[in-house]
Amino acid sequence: MSALTRMLQKFAADQGGATAIEYGLIVGLIFLAILSSIEAVAGLTTVMFTLVAAMMS
Repeated sequence: MSALTRMLQKFAADQGGATAIEYGLIVGLIFLAILSSIEAVAGLTTVMFTLVAAMMS
């Protein structure tokens, strides 16, 4: 068996790159969930401070 054939078989059997990509996708989805949650809380906080300012004036 040639060195090139062994190298290609080893490359095809390696799962390290696929695992890294999966972890990257998971981190990206978690980041999007956190970002959308922060956006929702920021909107509610703005409304709350607007109401408080209206009550004080």
